Amino acid sequence: MAIVAYPAAKFSFGVHYALFDRQRFLFLFLLLCLLGRPFPGLAASPADQERIPLSISRIISLYPAHTENLLSLGLAAEIIGVANGDDAPLVAGKPRFSAQDTAEKFIAAAPDLILIRPMIEQAHPHLVSQLQKSGIAVISLQATSIEELYAYWRTMGTLTGKNKEAAAMIQQFKAELASIHQLRDTIPAEKRPRVYFESIHDKMKTFAPSSIAIFVLESAGGVNVASDATARNSTNIAAYGKERILAKAADIDVYLAQQGQMNRISAKTIAAEAGFQAIKAVRAGQIHLIDEDLVSRPTMRLLEGIRQVRDLLYPEQLTHP
Repeated sequence: MAIVAYPAAKFSFGVHYALFDRQRFLFLFLLLCLLGRPFPGLAASPADQERIPLSISRIISLYPAHTENLLSLGLAAEIIGVANGDDAPLVAGKPRFSAQDTAEKFIAAAPDLILIRPMIEQAHPHLVSQLQKSGIAVISLQATSIEELYAYWRTMGTLTGKNKEAAAMIQQFKAELASIHQLRDTIPAEKRPRVYFESIHDKMKTFAPSSIAIFVLESAGGVNVASDATARNSTNIAAYGKERILAKAADIDVYLAQQGQMNRISAKTIAAEAGFQAIKAVRAGQIHLIDEDLVSRPTMRLLEGIRQVRDLLYPEQLTHP
């Protein structure tokens, strides 16, 4: 079952029960029961099901990736609030919310659904509990691999009544990805550049081999030199350390780093890092930065991220399909 890929995902409902139609409720309830993960605190009697409203029309998203996917599903009008750092153009005028806000602020906005991710759930359990007790559906989701990506989109479609739109997203993504892979596969594996992909510079962290970011790199035609990295706390991030990086200095053809809120970095800073002149890519000036939104967020823009990374790795060899 695809949703089993979400080890940290929870579907939590308050005392007034879920704000979902019965068909979607039963789908999710039975699915999680099959996985041994029934909805916590939710009675599933026929009387309870009769109290479930038919639609969701007021959504607060506390993760920009959720917002972006809601927009892709055609739900701009249903979004009534977003996270402080959410920069999607279509939500520029929407009210801003944060996990640091009081439960009263959320309750006053009268949302049907609040979408969060496990990081918020773990850091602010009291807020989540208060919102659930008020009768608001609070759902924690995050895709951390390409396999989870498709299940995540399907789940978003199921929750919002946009199953057809979610299926269309997946179909479009897979079709464009197939064209990208077809072009990549024209390059023999032994001729592909070996890449170290940095996630957080000051902590010398890379990405987990199963992460979406590494999927982007490999889809673009790069070879991950840190394939022996181990994920931290079931996230996309993996500790690596300077010693391990420098141990592979002669093998790194390209030094790639995500750039953004998680990793405020420049090529100059990377090049000036003590010991990094031993790295083949640094000496050759092959340090490249990529917007973290394009390689770490589980959205349709991953396709753009793949194309940009490919252009960095093969500036003269490949053209867009």
